[in-house]
Amino acid sequence: MSNLVFDESSSNRESSRGYAWWFSGDTFEKAAAEERHATHRHTFRQHMTSHPGRLTIIYFMALVVVATGMLMLPQSTPPDETTTFSTALFTAVSALSTCGISIVNSTTHWTQFGQAILLVSVQMGGLGVMTFASMIALAVNHHMKATQRLLTATELGTTKLSEIRGVLTVVITTTFVIETITFFALFPGLWSINRGDWGKTSWEALFFAVMSYNNAGFTPDGAGLHVNNWAVGMPIMMSAFCGTLGFPVLLNLMRCARHHVPPRRWSLHTKVTLTMTFAIVALSLAWFLMVEWDNPFLFKNADVETRLRHAMVAAVMPRSSGFDLSWMPQVSEATKVFMSIVMFIGGGSTSTAGGIRVTTFAVILLVCRASFTGHKDINAFRRRIHTNVAMTAVSITTTCLMLVLGAAMALMLVADASLTNALFDACSAFGLGGYSVGVAREDNPAALAILAFTMIVGRLGPMTIAYSISRPRAMESVRYPTEPLVVG
Repeated sequence: MSNLVFDESSSNRESSRGYAWWFSGDTFEKAAAEERHATHRHTFRQHMTSHPGRLTIIYFMALVVVATGMLMLPQSTPPDETTTFSTALFTAVSALSTCGISIVNSTTHWTQFGQAILLVSVQMGGLGVMTFASMIALAVNHHMKATQRLLTATELGTTKLSEIRGVLTVVITTTFVIETITFFALFPGLWSINRGDWGKTSWEALFFAVMSYNNAGFTPDGAGLHVNNWAVGMPIMMSAFCGTLGFPVLLNLMRCARHHVPPRRWSLHTKVTLTMTFAIVALSLAWFLMVEWDNPFLFKNADVETRLRHAMVAAVMPRSSGFDLSWMPQVSEATKVFMSIVMFIGGGSTSTAGGIRVTTFAVILLVCRASFTGHKDINAFRRRIHTNVAMTAVSITTTCLMLVLGAAMALMLVADASLTNALFDACSAFGLGGYSVGVAREDNPAALAILAFTMIVGRLGPMTIAYSISRPRAMESVRYPTEPLVVG
């Protein structure tokens, strides 16, 4: 009996060895390969989603894909119009980045459904990709992940993660309040233009309200800014101006107004943003009055009051709004260069405007002042600016300048454009200005790709792009000795 049991167990062991040999030779290797692939997929997914910059880019590109697909639907265009992939992609990027450059007529090429897609895309891009995602997360799950809170804090310009929910609520409320006020302010003027058409007036007022605050230049009627109708032009201009200030400035101003805080106690960010914004607007106003005073396309031999009104619109709107100004291609070459510089500077940080931001430009000027006057510290409004902030400002300005110049040179090659026109369109795309002097054309996909990439960088920010592809910073265990270097 024992021999029988022993033989049976031996037989079982032999058969199990043979089964194990067959299993390890095929199925085990397959299982191991699947496990390696799963680990690789998990590592890649973790690598792409663990970094805030990469996650922002992923969300943005996902929205671009969705918006492009919806713009290519038959419902988005009239039966006699067709939308190519390059046109839909470029328009989606332009809308989500709140740039507003359009290569087709928004009135005739898109149906009301297509215009609604543009409106929603601009609203999402203006609030911020992560801000909009956080709003949905709060509405559905009533909570946000830590990474999402960090990304939202970066977009909203706050450093306290515990305040994200409150700041997010205030930002969304402020956005819709300003857009609602703009809607009702536009209604009488548009009612007069549309001769009492309630439906058309309501749609155009809503469209202009969203586009103006988010500084996107798409228009629902092809009439542009209605610059000759002050009842329409003024609300649009004021809404666009508020949109360029940025959420931190608007929140600080509201808090200071609520508690009757004097201007001298405003935050440094608010003081610098407002000072630079008004300085750029005043300089632009003086430039257009002096340089373009005799330009018949801009002023059309109008009286002094009309010239001042048109000059004010020209000083405020081209910085980032993008609303169609028919005289834009007819300005002098010097004005095109001046406007390129203004669009390159852009608006306030965390605002709907693009560019390097006015605070970045202000820090560059303060660094120059400290260097020229021999001061070690960088000071503004009796406050000292940290050296890391100055280094970041220099990095952003240098990187963006190289990007814009590279884009301009590429446009000169693929679009056969002059240096001035190529630089203008490159700065307009990066600064989300929304204007074009003819370089962006539907029949030139290469130029559209260059401008689309420039708009994405202008919307997400060069530092976000740089950090998303960089490795984690390592602690420097060795510091090398210094040696003089001749510069200048």
